[in-house]
Amino acid sequence: MDFSISEEQRAFVDTVRKVCQKEFAPRAIKYLDGTWPAENMKRLGEIGVLGMAVPQEYGGSGLSILDTVLVLEEIGKVCYVTAMGALGEVGTQTRVIATFAPEEIKRKILPRVATGEAMLAICMTEPDAGTDVPNYKTNCTIKGDRVILRGAKTLISRADIAEMFVVFTRVDSKPGAEGIGCVLVPGGVKGLTAKATYHTMGGEYLSDVFFDDVELPLENLVIRDNGMKKLLSAFNTQRCLNPAICLGLAEGALEEAVKYMRARSAFGKKIGDFQGMRWKVADMYIQIEAARGLLYRAAVSGDTVSGNRFPDPTLAAMAKIYTNEMSIRVTSEAIQVHGGYGFTDEFPVSRFFRGTRYGSLGGGTTETLRNMVGRKLVEQMDLASGCFGMDYF
Repeated sequence: MDFSISEEQRAFVDTVRKVCQKEFAPRAIKYLDGTWPAENMKRLGEIGVLGMAVPQEYGGSGLSILDTVLVLEEIGKVCYVTAMGALGEVGTQTRVIATFAPEEIKRKILPRVATGEAMLAICMTEPDAGTDVPNYKTNCTIKGDRVILRGAKTLISRADIAEMFVVFTRVDSKPGAEGIGCVLVPGGVKGLTAKATYHTMGGEYLSDVFFDDVELPLENLVIRDNGMKKLLSAFNTQRCLNPAICLGLAEGALEEAVKYMRARSAFGKKIGDFQGMRWKVADMYIQIEAARGLLYRAAVSGDTVSGNRFPDPTLAAMAKIYTNEMSIRVTSEAIQVHGGYGFTDEFPVSRFFRGTRYGSLGGGTTETLRNMVGRKLVEQMDLASGCFGMDYF
């Protein structure tokens, strides 16, 4: 087992880190009011971050999932809102277009995604169905060479600026998981409305999106059959990218805690000289490194375990569960280290805590993923070989 990263990976991450620390960190506080980090996204496009999921033939770099994890981790260290913006361009929606869209759509949108000119929105959650994808009510009806989309989605990021919506929907009212497909909807098309309804504790706005008999060419129906299975495969990647941001937020919180402990004095000495405070940061760091091991292992498992480009679902689920919950604990402890200052917006740790709370909600709740891991163990573990029988080494 080799846990090192290449010189090329290290150089790219170092470039991202310098941009994040020098440019993004000083202005992170201003995004708490819902302001879109346009200048940050433009900069990420300039240095190649937003093209990581775009194949080279469309102007991107087509980098690995581990590369993407490393980069999102660095952005998460300084700004949750920017990290989530980047996730929208390197995550499931871009990968769906790159994998399933017709050539004409790929050539039109993907080069603009890579440069940061075009934002994408993925539409999954509905007012009455979040994790419960088989019960989606949004439906598209096929009529000759056209499809008619009708329904509503909620809690959608970037809906007010998206150039294209990747919409998971029922097809021809076919029930259950087998009836789920995916349609690409250009922003501004007749019948599409988006309303920024919810301001989140992390800072960004989420929208309600309505499709009122939106008419599209049949080729925009990019997934027609068995969409649930294809969606879940793609989401194994998302279940590595979501915790990458949480890992970065936890690391940022630890770094701020250490910085504060070196500067703050109480009872005649630096608070970092107290054993109780040192134990706090020691425990924070141990948890971060445990999460890192799970997450990096899951990220590379697409090649080393399952033999395809998607991470192993069980490893991805475990990494997400642990990293999501670890980041809540670590960012909370960082606030405690800061005392009353940690409760204010002016200190980054409060923003890190707000952002990390999203992790266990998006991309599959930790409760749902625990069920999945438990089912795998109960139904598939070889009792003769035990955990080694899960074939992860």
